Amino acid sequence: MESKFAAMRRGMLEPVVLAALDGESRYAGEIAQLLRDAQFPVQDGTLHPLLNRLRREGLLTYEWRESPSGPPRKYLALSDEGRAQLAQFRDYFRGLATMIESIGR
Repeated sequence: MESKFAAMRRGMLEPVVLAALDGESRYAGEIAQLLRDAQFPVQDGTLHPLLNRLRREGLLTYEWRESPSGPPRKYLALSDEGRAQLAQFRDYFRGLATMIESIGR
């Protein structure tokens, strides 16, 4: 059963990352920690390519900010397109949850 849950988590990574940026800019390390704190396992080797793809697709914007503990960091934020896609994901998942709960009852 764990492999089925792992496959579901892989499919959820993009919307979860977009949700992590809803209302707040974050750098990749903060996003990874936020997901881990929420018990959503993520590897840096998976997260960074996804963030780059989302940025190329126009769903994320970024700006460099000085860091108090090292080199400047790239802070990511949702673009207008990213916010719209996150809203679509949320609507879709709410519909799925409602469907699953209603079947067989």
